[in-house]
Amino acid sequence: MSDDHWITPTVLLAVDLAILTLRESCLQVLLVERGVEPYRGTHALPGGFLSHPEEDLLAAAHRELAEEAGLTADHVHLEELGVYGTPGRDPRGRIISVAYLAIAPRLPEPVAGSDAADACWTPTDVALSPAFRLAFDHRRIVADALDRARGKLEQSALATAFCGPTFTIAELQAVYEAVWGVRLDPRNFYRKVQSVDGFILPAGPARKAETGRPARLFRPGPRKVLHPSMTRPSDPTDMEKAET
Repeated sequence: MSDDHWITPTVLLAVDLAILTLRESCLQVLLVERGVEPYRGTHALPGGFLSHPEEDLLAAAHRELAEEAGLTADHVHLEELGVYGTPGRDPRGRIISVAYLAIAPRLPEPVAGSDAADACWTPTDVALSPAFRLAFDHRRIVADALDRARGKLEQSALATAFCGPTFTIAELQAVYEAVWGVRLDPRNFYRKVQSVDGFILPAGPARKAETGRPARLFRPGPRKVLHPSMTRPSDPTDMEKAET
């Protein structure tokens, strides 16, 4: 097509936020109830359009998160998750969204604001259920965020952030089970954790238990990148049998 017939396409740029945390031993995602059309009354990820052409994308993401859910940069560290631009993803026109991800422990209850009628933590398995309605293509974004989170637990020491200053192997295992969505064999898990030098370190006397032997306590070690990695089990022998 020659320059004489070139028509500048109308494309709008937006940001979406996939914020994950563990609550009640369950991996949960932050959702808002949309207070405006399209999809008014439907759950969605926090997000919105850039406020002006010069606004930085990351700044827009933090602004939208604060406006729609009351969470600030003090609560979460955002990283880019992906770009979503399939035609038809938004009924308002051609809109490309840059999605950001945060995985953080001990996040507070969200406070709805801006064009959000409500904000809440929702278990990821509920949000990804076909019976649960999510606006736009946000189910795909949540699925991608969950996959990224699971990979982070394989490669990094992120899981220890969801434990207390000291923790037992069983408590660390519970974090992996919640994020990976599997039940792990305690003996295999213990062996894998101990094979990663600097992942966790002994931390003082054992914790007394109501029944059984006292549980040994650990604290996060200096290693942030795990080698070998804590690979998600594909071998059924690495997982507990459902009936146990």
